[in-house]
Amino acid sequence: MGRIFAPVRVANALDRTRELTCDALVDTGAAPLVLPSAWKDRLGLAPVRTLQVETADGRVLDAQAFGPVWIQLEGFDPIFNEVVFIDMASREGSCEPLLGYIVLEQSRAAVDPVGHRLVPVKYVDLK
Repeated sequence: MGRIFAPVRVANALDRTRELTCDALVDTGAAPLVLPSAWKDRLGLAPVRTLQVETADGRVLDAQAFGPVWIQLEGFDPIFNEVVFIDMASREGSCEPLLGYIVLEQSRAAVDPVGHRLVPVKYVDLK
């Protein structure tokens, strides 16, 4: 499957003037929205909890979840959640935010692997 990127707006839920927009890699192996630590101050968020995260290469890192945040995937309804910040850089030296499955499900977005895009889910699953 190819790489899917989605435009995401993230704002401090208590001060919506503190916001950022980015393209995030859709990663159904990740749970939360993960942003680079270098962006933390732009949102002015408070830490909510400390947690350990396991990366795709098997490293276990200490991380903090911050919130509350307002998140909107382009073309989908906004949601409220938290964001995890970690130190990150891609091979080209730029950051690659990750859009995990919790945000996808709350936003009612599903991955279309054939069309390499996000598609709306008609119903919230209660089964």
